[in-house]
Amino acid sequence: MTDSKTSAMTGGCQCGAVRYALMSEPTHASICHCRMCQKAFGNYFAPLTGVPRRDLVWTKGRPGIFRSSEAVERGFCRDCGTPLTFAYVERDRITVSIGSLDEPERVTPEIQYGVESRLPAFEMLHILPGQRTEDDATPEELRKMASRQHPDHD
Repeated sequence: MTDSKTSAMTGGCQCGAVRYALMSEPTHASICHCRMCQKAFGNYFAPLTGVPRRDLVWTKGRPGIFRSSEAVERGFCRDCGTPLTFAYVERDRITVSIGSLDEPERVTPEIQYGVESRLPAFEMLHILPGQRTEDDATPEELRKMASRQHPDHD
């Protein structure tokens, strides 16, 4: 598990097979629009924040690693596919996906990278109409949507 030091934040994958603790507050939160991050996250961008490598402790399981280039390794859950980490191989810093944190609302991105690959639709997302999940679902449908994912805590 973790050493006697208290973690600053915790997180993990959707199914709970992989859990981690950050032993210091994460810094330099960003979103990356590069095409590799779009593919790795299956999304418009990858939201990331990081710590020195020594401050990431795996508390349950270990991620699979995919070397997406000679410079970068990406960690993910082998069971559910959740993107968990991004790290330059030769640097002493590792980033975690903000969405995998138990309290992602505590982190606010400060910068955008890979803007040359930013998808045009990203610019208009904030003006799209919004709808709550339960607004268009029957009670039976809502029962079927009950989450099977790991809770946002250990």
